[in-house]
Amino acid sequence: MKPEIHPEYHEVNVTCSCGNQFVTKSTMAKENFNIEVCSNCHPFYTGKQKIVDTAGRVDKFNQKYGNMFKRSV
Repeated sequence: MKPEIHPEYHEVNVTCSCGNQFVTKSTMAKENFNIEVCSNCHPFYTGKQKIVDTAGRVDKFNQKYGNMFKRSV
């Protein structure tokens, strides 16, 4: 390998919005990194579905198309 061409590989402190913190290694220049979703709060890993609806899109969709997709049994 050629010297002086590879990025520095160092530890980075990662903080999730749920409060989970862990240390990993990366080549990014930052020492601290904030993320929105980690394996402790992601629905795929927890098995709990969480709908993130910041703009009211789900309600808007239900108002517009609510009766169209309902099945009669």
